Amino acid sequence: MQTETMHEPRGGEMIDSPFLAQLAAVIRAEDSHGLWDTKPVAELLAEFILTAEERRQTPIIGDPDPDLIWRLTKFYDAVGLMIEKRSGCMASQMQKMHHEGFGRIVLIAGRLVVVSKHLRDVHRFGFETWAKVAQAGEALVEDAVAVIDTYPDAARA
Repeated sequence: MQTETMHEPRGGEMIDSPFLAQLAAVIRAEDSHGLWDTKPVAELLAEFILTAEERRQTPIIGDPDPDLIWRLTKFYDAVGLMIEKRSGCMASQMQKMHHEGFGRIVLIAGRLVVVSKHLRDVHRFGFETWAKVAQAGEALVEDAVAVIDTYPDAARA
């Protein structure tokens, strides 16, 4: 694991982001006993932070860790919920992951594919900062909402 600098916390300063709030809510929804209710967002989402050094040290041979697949799924679940909040169209996820760490994730609204993402090296899924987590999620949401706005009939079919 990477040691942090003395001045900056892991992942940088936590930013105020609707996407990070949604991602935390998606994860908290998995907690049926309320054990995570008092955890700060940074602690709850800590595994989404992966420094460059950690990324280099992560082996890409073998099956992706089930916890990593869970995080990947939760990330795209949050994207789907943000799409629904912004557009009114439910976007559900389908993913096909090969055991070697590559695959594809699509989010579908009605009859319309609103997100199509090819994944490689999922063993190394993560972001260096909170801002990058938020930026990646919000960019996917923006693009999906633009597609829905372009083809509203297909999205609402």
